[in-house]
Amino acid sequence: MESKVIKISNENYLWLLSLASELQKRKGRIISFDETINTLKNNKMENRKLSDLAGKWKMTEKEAKEFKENTKRGWKKWEIQSV
Repeated sequence: MESKVIKISNENYLWLLSLASELQKRKGRIISFDETINTLKNNKMENRKLSDLAGKWKMTEKEAKEFKENTKRGWKKWEIQSV
């Protein structure tokens, strides 16, 4: 599989991260952003489309800061297996 680098806003990154986290909880294993996007693309996430979720991320600055700090700690523990 060939990988690509894309630029997204911090808001979209945090949104995608929250979806990946939700999938991880459901499946009990590490979920990549690629798998998260595929799940959305294939409309497997509670029959929602990506466009159905646009603009629904609302939180306070305090919540955003806590989420970001927790996310950073979690990503430091995650190791990507090479193929």
